Amino acid sequence: MNKADKGAGYIRRIFPKAAVLAAAAALPLLLSSCSMILSDNRGNYTWGWFTVSPLTSRGRESLSFLLEGLLPTISASFISLFISITIGIIISLAGISQNRVLKMINRIWVETFRSIPVLVMLLWTYYGLPVSLGINLNVFTAVVIALSLCDSAFEAEIFRAGLQSIPKSQYEAARIEGCPEFNVIRYIIMPQAVRNILPPLVNQFAYMLKISSIASVIGFAELTRKANELTVIQYRPLEIYTVLVLEYLVLVLIVSWVARKIEKSLSGNAVD
Repeated sequence: MNKADKGAGYIRRIFPKAAVLAAAAALPLLLSSCSMILSDNRGNYTWGWFTVSPLTSRGRESLSFLLEGLLPTISASFISLFISITIGIIISLAGISQNRVLKMINRIWVETFRSIPVLVMLLWTYYGLPVSLGINLNVFTAVVIALSLCDSAFEAEIFRAGLQSIPKSQYEAARIEGCPEFNVIRYIIMPQAVRNILPPLVNQFAYMLKISSIASVIGFAELTRKANELTVIQYRPLEIYTVLVLEYLVLVLIVSWVARKIEKSLSGNAVD
């Protein structure tokens, strides 16, 4: 490994820690700037960090209100990811199959749901699906369905690429030994493919956490919706949306940290 590679690896290791420290340092600095004046060509804006400061009763109430959107955001994202991964595995297996019909199903599914914007799918699911099927659909279910369908196309491509990254000789050797097709995938190919699939899966979960913010347009009480509601009440958009930015930053950093731990564990097991 040359010096450039070592340097890049060092930067990747320290960057998450530096980002966490920067985020932790930013909040006290912002909260201490209650009297700061921002001048522009439209006049002066007085920052009111007391609105979201944990040092004031009003700020604590505001933060508590904002954090109520944390559980809906995480639960909707996690459930959607689980469903989309399940669908993605099935669709990816169809894609690597030798059956032309299954391959066609894979292409149609991937191209269809990869082409539809998530916001459009969300609106159609919430407003159109109940009318089309004659069912009652709550906001949470609509969000999960829309996110799962749109993300499943990307998950299918991630799993297809991961499965195809394993040398064909391993497939052939297992078949020569008489191993059933399902067992070949489950016990031989999939454990190896997981190490290649994990990084893009983490990216998708981080993306899911962020894209869930559009669910606020249909009234889903996630982080962005809570921030919008509080802005209407307090009319302090810059302060409130700054806290919102920090919430998403911390969430994604935690997900990335957990993923690195899992990846390192898998790499250690592979070496052992």
